[in-house]
Amino acid sequence: RMVPPDLGVASSVVSSTLETIQIALFGTVVAAVVSFVLGLLAANNLTPRWINQPIKSFLGVLRGIPLILLAVMFVSTVGLGPFPGVLAIAVHSTGMLGKFYAEAFENADKGVFEAIDSSGASWFQRVRFAVLPQVAPDVARDTMFRFELNLRESLVLGLVGAGGIGFYIQSYVRAFQYERVATLTLMVIVMVIAVEQLSTWIRRQLR
Repeated sequence: RMVPPDLGVASSVVSSTLETIQIALFGTVVAAVVSFVLGLLAANNLTPRWINQPIKSFLGVLRGIPLILLAVMFVSTVGLGPFPGVLAIAVHSTGMLGKFYAEAFENADKGVFEAIDSSGASWFQRVRFAVLPQVAPDVARDTMFRFELNLRESLVLGLVGAGGIGFYIQSYVRAFQYERVATLTLMVIVMVIAVEQLSTWIRRQLR
């Protein structure tokens, strides 16, 4: 019943695809900004133990909450649409990116820290001149990887009313319009492959 695909839903395909990309993009951007701050606070070479340990535990809690559960919670709180999808992705991604960023900061060369500390640098100067130049490629690579993952996960969020292609797929399945589901499914495959290739190329350039 999915053959042949119904190409008459091209407008829905385009709009839902853009919405899915926007959900993944905005969610990743918000998570990257928050994770950068939390990653700095969670790095044991930048903050004392009484600061970094609670932050690491908090990030672990965020990672432990399933994304679909976050989506259901935000849908019930702020209503249907892409906004709860963005919130769910942002919260869940913060747990993962915060951990990755903190590990990247902790792996920075200690010799650079010793050199800049000997000049009497402040905490912000340590971050600016000792940490960021070393970890920028790792941070960019981790962020791009998470965006690729978020794009795939945002497809599922629509099944609980959080917008994107998944929302249309669910609607068409319930209406038994499988030929339209086939069109959306083909678009999902194309989109995921394209983003994966782009992500692979960008990560290769950052090596």
